[in-house]
Amino acid sequence: MKGDYQDLVDEISALLGAPATLENRDFRLIAFGAHDSEDDLAMDPVRTRSILTRQSTAAVRSWFEGFGIARATGPVRIPAAPDAGVFRGRICLPVRYRGIVQGYVWLLDRDPGPAPEALEAAMEVAQRIGVLLAEEAKAGADLSREFLAVLTAGRGWQQDMAVASLRLALGAGAEGLHAAVCVAPWSGEAPSSVPGAAAVCVVPADAAGTTGPDRLAVLLRLRSTDALAPALTALGRLLPRTTGAARPAGAAGAAASEAVGAAGAGSGAGAAPGVTAGVSDPVRGLGEVPAAWGQAVAAARAAAAQPQLGPVAQWAGIGPYRMLAALAAGPVDDPATRALLSPAHRELARTAEVFLDCAGQAGRAAAVLGVHRQTLYYRLGRVEQLTGLDLDAGEDRLLLHMALKAARLNG
Repeated sequence: MKGDYQDLVDEISALLGAPATLENRDFRLIAFGAHDSEDDLAMDPVRTRSILTRQSTAAVRSWFEGFGIARATGPVRIPAAPDAGVFRGRICLPVRYRGIVQGYVWLLDRDPGPAPEALEAAMEVAQRIGVLLAEEAKAGADLSREFLAVLTAGRGWQQDMAVASLRLALGAGAEGLHAAVCVAPWSGEAPSSVPGAAAVCVVPADAAGTTGPDRLAVLLRLRSTDALAPALTALGRLLPRTTGAARPAGAAGAAASEAVGAAGAGSGAGAAPGVTAGVSDPVRGLGEVPAAWGQAVAAARAAAAQPQLGPVAQWAGIGPYRMLAALAAGPVDDPATRALLSPAHRELARTAEVFLDCAGQAGRAAAVLGVHRQTLYYRLGRVEQLTGLDLDAGEDRLLLHMALKAARLNG
């Protein structure tokens, strides 16, 4: 689908003799034409940010919408505004389908501007883009029931039937590459439009085989294993901006933190502050989607448990939480660690976790905790008294470390 958009944007660029960019109605970049101008003014801050970060700021969006582009049915000329970072005027071609705006094609204006017949031809191409955007949104919405069935059917013939139903509904693209995304907690309905998604649904907390809060599930369609980062960038912002800056590892994780940022406009649903997202490894074919969903859920839980991983975490980057997510299905209740994990000993538990995170190096642990070494040794002695564990014994350390991490994961 992304290739189709790129071809149509390139067609508009050729018709009007200027590089074009395509954004959806939430001002998130979908495709852009090649730009080889030596004119520094051609790449003003607004255009540069749109291409590099794949989205525009709320202030830029509000400024452009003030020219009536959401209601326009034909080209809209927008003057330059250097104070707003818009050094060159714009021509906006609204992308509509059955009267509803689906996105916008942007071109830098020039003198003289494009001929009326060229603009008319470009608007015809914009209408074709509108059909594609509307069909993509409709396909994702229509498949929510089939997608939910795959995620909640459990193992065995029920899951096989659910996968077969989703495969039939997806058609030729069913056996391609996909990745699962989990956003949790989620309230209300799923967004009506998620760019790059093959299917979207909300997995209720009481659905068969699920634990935890309601979650938003997104099945991303990928063209290659290298396409995860741009696919996540095109996904749309599903986390609220109040979660702050993410610190995920890798280019795809960075793209995800940009992409998964705030609910799509007009969805009437979304995430609250503190929401996290998890992203699975890419899988080929729908038979692996349930496993990918498990990865995405685990990554979202890890992001919630360990702020350094989130608010967006990839399965490949959550380290020991990959195993702990599978082992720790419920609250930790090991007799050795039960007392330490009670609210009364929260500081001792944190001390033990930092000490073990630092591979038992007392100097490093004391520095991280901001305490004197003797204070650290005193606290570790109290931990041994409460648990009966020997922190010089490898297996006892392993048990305590797993219990502490599992408690964090389920907290």
